Amino acid sequence: MNVGLEPIEFLTTKEVAELLRIKERKLYDLVSAQEIPCVKATGKLLFPKAELMHWIRTGEIIAANVPPATRPNVISGSHDPLLEWTIRESGCGLAMQFDGSLSGLDVFEKQGAAATGLHVLNPNTQAWNTHVIQTRFAKSNVVLVNWATRQQGLIVGKGNPKNVRGVSDLAKLKVATRQAGAGGMILFEHLLQEQNLDLKQLHISETCRTENDTIAAVASGHADAAPGLQALAMQFGLGFVPTRTEQFDLMVCRKVWFDTPFQTLIKFTDTAAFKSKAMQFEGYDTTSLGKVIWNA
Repeated sequence: MNVGLEPIEFLTTKEVAELLRIKERKLYDLVSAQEIPCVKATGKLLFPKAELMHWIRTGEIIAANVPPATRPNVISGSHDPLLEWTIRESGCGLAMQFDGSLSGLDVFEKQGAAATGLHVLNPNTQAWNTHVIQTRFAKSNVVLVNWATRQQGLIVGKGNPKNVRGVSDLAKLKVATRQAGAGGMILFEHLLQEQNLDLKQLHISETCRTENDTIAAVASGHADAAPGLQALAMQFGLGFVPTRTEQFDLMVCRKVWFDTPFQTLIKFTDTAAFKSKAMQFEGYDTTSLGKVIWNA
């Protein structure tokens, strides 16, 4: 007589292997690596159905009777002025915690943000961002999508009074820099190395934590030059010397992507208001906004 429990609360190894379309040997490997929810009873592996289905949908393992960790509605990482404007104007409800690309990855890893922005150059391949996340977040439920390409360079005074042509001219000037771990600073140090220069040879007048701070440093005369964005230099009537076109991406928790705040933000980027604003940002290209760059 069949007295099976309804509804079924646990699945067997064979049932799970068939569900996932993998061999049982592979399933044992997942269990051994603690990468799939399971329990052991009377010497047999059993798989809690509810937790297993949650794992299939999200990639997250949750402990029994413990709700999954909820990420706050915060975007961390590098400061992007167009992203800041979009968050504010869309009314999406996301908060901002901008303190540099690498700092943002730390915040995200500690469940402190729903998404994080980054623009980190790989000097060896000249590619952007994937090299700093694909190992660290390989087992995380995340996706990397493009936000924009941006023109980076040196912000200088109006009319370029110091006749700056590139980073090789900076040794004799007052220079404002970004904090360590900021994407703009990583690029700046690489550009210096290409010219056989380092930070010790520069007169660093101050350290700036956002793109807006670099603008203020040059506009106030506290610095003759600073690494920064063409869009802001033009917006504030300052001079600009281009150095490199960079890629600014967002790493987003997949679950958060479908939540109301993030969907509100993304839908706003398809509006006439956003497209008009993006066109005002010189050196920006948002043609590939939303394109998936990398999947965990």
